[in-house]
Amino acid sequence: MITTEQHEKLRGWFAGRLPDDLFEELAELSVDREEITVIGRIPAPRLAEGAPATEREAAVRSRVQEFRERTRDARIEVAREAEHRFRRKVSWGVECAGERALFTHVAAPVMTRLRQPERQVLDTLIAGGVARSRSDALAWCVRLVQRHTDDWLTELRDSLEHVQRVRAQGPDAEPEEAPTDTE
Repeated sequence: MITTEQHEKLRGWFAGRLPDDLFEELAELSVDREEITVIGRIPAPRLAEGAPATEREAAVRSRVQEFRERTRDARIEVAREAEHRFRRKVSWGVECAGERALFTHVAAPVMTRLRQPERQVLDTLIAGGVARSRSDALAWCVRLVQRHTDDWLTELRDSLEHVQRVRAQGPDAEPEEAPTDTE
């Protein structure tokens, strides 16, 4: 968990470091313990007015693929610097014509111990065809919670930031340098 200020500094670093012609806009930057995900907006393909949805989807997929190939070297260079500086992997994606595509992302293993009633929930999801494995079922549950608890998670994150600010002011915080008198 990082603070809003840390997130703003990280976003600022990427905004300043990314080549000006890479994205139309830095749409989203998210971070956790393992990964920084950078999503940029790229121009939509130009299509004839009233083009069918199938043509539009194919054009967007092609635009995303072209962007991915053309910008690979620049993105790798920025990612190497960021990974060294921030000690996290960098993943990339784009938004194009309202569609989002991730090129790379970290799939971090998460170990947990579950009691039988919790395992039965996962096994029911497998039996119902919702998931292929307990791992998939657990990921499905996390996505379900994520979708329905945005307000609660936002409030929790805000509370954690407040706790971090209070801790930073405690007795173990590094003292601020006193201004020097030059008279």
